[in-house]
Amino acid sequence: MRLTLITVAASALALAACGAPPAEEPAAPAGPTQPGAPTTPSPTTPPATGDVLTATGLGPLRVGMTRAEVVAAWGDDANPGAVGGADPAQCDEFRPARAPEGTLVMIENDRLTRISLIRGSTLKSDRGFGVGDEAAAVKAAYGPSAVASPHKYSSAPAEYVTVWSPPTSGTAYVQDPNARGLVYEIGADGRVSAVRGGGPSIQYVEGCS
Repeated sequence: MRLTLITVAASALALAACGAPPAEEPAAPAGPTQPGAPTTPSPTTPPATGDVLTATGLGPLRVGMTRAEVVAAWGDDANPGAVGGADPAQCDEFRPARAPEGTLVMIENDRLTRISLIRGSTLKSDRGFGVGDEAAAVKAAYGPSAVASPHKYSSAPAEYVTVWSPPTSGTAYVQDPNARGLVYEIGADGRVSAVRGGGPSIQYVEGCS
């Protein structure tokens, strides 16, 4: 028995001397994917822009929605006793109950045609301009796409700065119902007093007219 043990030990030493590789431990199996585990978002996913006014909408609202869809998103008229238009069934402008402060919507023939940012609003357009910003900065940002026209009630520097998407030339009244744009209303102090986004109704200067 003792001879046998010595022989086995000698054999083991001989193998080690010959450089035999040590036995490798088996790799641990990969764990199963946990159900419901969060996935890494794609780097190409665009950031949310629900808090800026564009020519086509703001937040959950999109120009062309029905009044019912607007109400479902932001609630009904926060001040139903206010006069929104001579014929509310044809044109009505109001602040929805859950809309951001200083935000108005215009409904024409049951369709959303315009969204306005007025006094009290802290929201911005998709170019980063809102109530209180300088007209010069707005014009510089848009370049030749911005068309200035005289203000109906105040003298210069009060004016309207209009940008259509795609741009149009001149100051002629746009009537194409598919047109989309932004109007920056400039006050007598040379600063933005209101921003309107949507269709041809952004050109109205007195609510629904």
